Amino acid sequence: MTFNTFLRHVREGFKNIFRNGWMSVASVTSIIVSLLILGVFIMLVLNVNSLADQADSQVEVNVFLELNVEQNMRETLQKEIAAMPEISKTTFVTKAQGLEELRKDLGDSGKELLEGFDKDSNPLPDKIVVEVIEPTTVPFVAEKIEKLNTLHPEKPILKVRYGKGTVETLFTITKLIRNVGFIFVAGLAIMSMFLISNTIRVTILARRREIGIMKLVGATNFFIRWPFFIEGALIGLIGSLITVGILFTGYQRLLTAVQGDIALNMLKLMPLEGIWIQLSALLIILGMLVGIVGSTLSMRKFLKV
Repeated sequence: MTFNTFLRHVREGFKNIFRNGWMSVASVTSIIVSLLILGVFIMLVLNVNSLADQADSQVEVNVFLELNVEQNMRETLQKEIAAMPEISKTTFVTKAQGLEELRKDLGDSGKELLEGFDKDSNPLPDKIVVEVIEPTTVPFVAEKIEKLNTLHPEKPILKVRYGKGTVETLFTITKLIRNVGFIFVAGLAIMSMFLISNTIRVTILARRREIGIMKLVGATNFFIRWPFFIEGALIGLIGSLITVGILFTGYQRLLTAVQGDIALNMLKLMPLEGIWIQLSALLIILGMLVGIVGSTLSMRKFLKV
């Protein structure tokens, strides 16, 4: 195919969009509605997964120390914990710091509850806060740390806590959310493709006479197919670009609303720059692909004259 022939097909593709008026509008609208629903659901799943990751990352192991542990023993124990391959960070928290953190967590109600506790009467033990590389390894890491107590005659570890039971439930829920989200997105994507393809098929069906005349006067299947191929791609591109514009304008306003509300600001939604390139590319490619496939497959039977 020569360049001039290709330009002719491109011009015909553009002309067909305007020539078929309302049918083209129907096809573009179908793409917008389908991709918009798909895009909203993908962004919802991404944000739910992000919140699940945030919850996972906040899981940590607290190693409470006996009251009589000497500094050398504490430093040795902390080095042994930090040397474990699953550990990303260890932080020593004194009982004074722990009491201050407890006061902050309890807020106003903590003032009365903790009144009378000071440096000399602090009932809290020192602790080592352990952060892991992979949150799901927390139970395993806690067991390893508990076994360190048997290696030292001083028995420096009072107890190891990580929210046993709650943590396992959290990991189960977040895994379920990710799997269900993936299944729903995949199913919705397939449904969107069928809906868009059927709409474009109706558009091609209304022009079967035009295709038949071109075939009877000697036009090859290749020559007939290309303008429809380009028309489908353009319809998909127009629909997906409009969808991307609507989607991200709405998401930007949502982010602004959430940031302006103290209660909602705790949600920590994904920033726009973290998702817009990949999601835009996905929707544009999907829109053009469905437009092309819908056009070419729908006209196949009309080429058999």
